[in-house]
Amino acid sequence: MEKEIYYAGIGSRQTPEDVLIIMEKIGYVCATKGFVLRSGGARGADVAFQKGCDRANGKKEIYLPWKGFNDSESDLFYENLPSKAEEIAFEYHPNLYKCTLGVIKMMTRNTCQVLGKDCKTKSNFVVCYCPVDSNGNETGGTSQALRIAKAKKIPIFNLFYKEQLNDLKEYIKGLENASNNN
Repeated sequence: MEKEIYYAGIGSRQTPEDVLIIMEKIGYVCATKGFVLRSGGARGADVAFQKGCDRANGKKEIYLPWKGFNDSESDLFYENLPSKAEEIAFEYHPNLYKCTLGVIKMMTRNTCQVLGKDCKTKSNFVVCYCPVDSNGNETGGTSQALRIAKAKKIPIFNLFYKEQLNDLKEYIKGLENASNNN
């Protein structure tokens, strides 16, 4: 049996419209290649990836902070996620102890977008839109998933940087060539 390829398709709720169009196309193309989308059901980037995936009837794992988040029907919400996911969220967030329960649930679901529902099956890569501040630091909730991905040495393609789209295309070609040679 072929090993599944997972990717986290995530990002800011304020992703620019032109990038959302690209993300929907990425979701579609990845689904046609049999890749499994991991996302979080939030408006903006998450929904764009999911729309593309759904158009191609692709496989997906949508991790939610709570049941019914943004009208999603996914059963992969906080109360159904392993406690290990929350432990990892606290490990990688700089100040999660001072956050509300809602934020803790969101950061916990971000863990699973990167590491899967067992917290062991890493995504092969992350595609996102995550704004960067003047010091070069990622901002917003997506930065939590990126901290985990960096620590686990998972390739990240942040479409905040336009040139990373070409890097992503090359990376996907490499994945295809590797799977065709097996």
